[in-house]
Amino acid sequence: MYVEMGHEAKRLRLQSELDSQKTQADRNRMGQFATPTALAREMLTFGVSLLPSDAPVRFLDPGIGTGSFYSALRSIASADRIERAEGFEIDAHYCLPAQQLWAGAPLKIHLADFTTAQPPGADAERFNLVICNPPYVRHHHISREHKRRLQDAVTRVCGLRTSGLTGLYCYFLLLSHEWLAQGGVGGWLVPSEFMDVNYGKAVKRYLLNEVTLLRIHRYDPEDVQFEDALVSSAVIWLRNDKPPADHAIDFTFGGSLASPHLSRMVRSEALSRESKWTRFPVSTARPVANRITLGDLFTIKRGVATGSNDFFILSRSRIEEGGLPIECFKPILPSPRHLPQGEVAADAQQNPLVEPQLFLLECRLPEGDIRERYPALWQYLQSGKPEVAQRYLCRHRNPWYAQEHRPPAPFICTYIGRRNGANGRPFRFILNHSRATAANVYLLLYPKPLLARELAADAGLAHRIWERLNRIGPEALVAEGRVYGGGLHKLEPSELGSTPADSLLALLPQLRVSLVHQTGLFRAGEERR
Repeated sequence: MYVEMGHEAKRLRLQSELDSQKTQADRNRMGQFATPTALAREMLTFGVSLLPSDAPVRFLDPGIGTGSFYSALRSIASADRIERAEGFEIDAHYCLPAQQLWAGAPLKIHLADFTTAQPPGADAERFNLVICNPPYVRHHHISREHKRRLQDAVTRVCGLRTSGLTGLYCYFLLLSHEWLAQGGVGGWLVPSEFMDVNYGKAVKRYLLNEVTLLRIHRYDPEDVQFEDALVSSAVIWLRNDKPPADHAIDFTFGGSLASPHLSRMVRSEALSRESKWTRFPVSTARPVANRITLGDLFTIKRGVATGSNDFFILSRSRIEEGGLPIECFKPILPSPRHLPQGEVAADAQQNPLVEPQLFLLECRLPEGDIRERYPALWQYLQSGKPEVAQRYLCRHRNPWYAQEHRPPAPFICTYIGRRNGANGRPFRFILNHSRATAANVYLLLYPKPLLARELAADAGLAHRIWERLNRIGPEALVAEGRVYGGGLHKLEPSELGSTPADSLLALLPQLRVSLVHQTGLFRAGEERR
């Protein structure tokens, strides 16, 4: 084998030097996170094993950086087996030094944007091994014009339409289809969030219908693969052939590609109806039958996104010291760490009996009226104009200091957490007896009419429902949410709404029949549409 440890050491020194010359913010904006040597070799070892043993390797890395994957290929494959090797790098800061580093090697590095490059025409000119750690650039860093061009290119290549929220790494994967030879192998190191979010639907349709999806390995999110990026990583393995009938995909989790901790074969038919692919391999496919969920019982919304908590959320003492009118504020709950008991009592004015006691500026009067009626508040707002009023959320509100309408909710769920917290639960539910609203570190659960009637008729029901909500197993909630590097779990309103509500329905047998009838009719109508 052609092993060049010395050359890899040079590449690592070069990578470190180039990274140090950029700010973390710049690298985050361009999605530049170098692949660790051990991980690159693990991927190339597995990728080459999927090729016929006598097949020459035609290698492509669409986001090559300094060449970690090419270096790994040279360490595990003989030099005479590598027939061709190419890579693309859009950033001259990395590309030009990489070209110098590999000047004596049979590697061609293009200083170009892979998504605009012209793919080979004939299949014989395409690559049979495409391995990439594509740039993890979030959609808000992609201009509207660039996004439209990428969407049109994906429609042309794959016949799919991507969401405007799609990250750049998804476009790299989808557009590589024209570069991969028939029967060729693709290996993609990507954030695992595509498996759960709406913008990942186009990628999942591609993987299920246009190629043969061989395996998805998800690394343990508590074992972050990149020190400078808080993402949970997965490796997608595919072959450029149409999938066979009744195809099954290998889902693995934890450990390494060679020795995963968990493994499960999942049929493509089950994947096509499952919105949360990260439930595999830990869980089995869900049954097709209708089920009652929290979304059938509650309207669930995120808490208030103020645009600047420090400016809009004040303690009672700050309000009094500034001579601000308390009638222009409403109570808001503090962060979850200040609510260890999980039940919020209230005083005679329905203010929460918690510390710290906080209030949200709630005023929609025009500035002229505020200046006349509340001069101290007007002066306070003026102090926020140079900076706070220019922030994204504030710029898109009229007036800029107006807040979202979020009435107090009787039940509240934490929005984000880790499993190494209290009782190993990343999420917990809070019973709110006060008139306080909550910020966007919480999800607010408003009872729908059927449940609201039951609550109005039984004073103790709210407490029993709260207890049952906290008995929902952490696995049920985690299965609906998403996870980031370091084991950070998050739930969006629709994801919490998809959680089975069996434990609550045991309290409400008379409600179950109505809900089954109601949701059954609704879902039948949805299927007909």
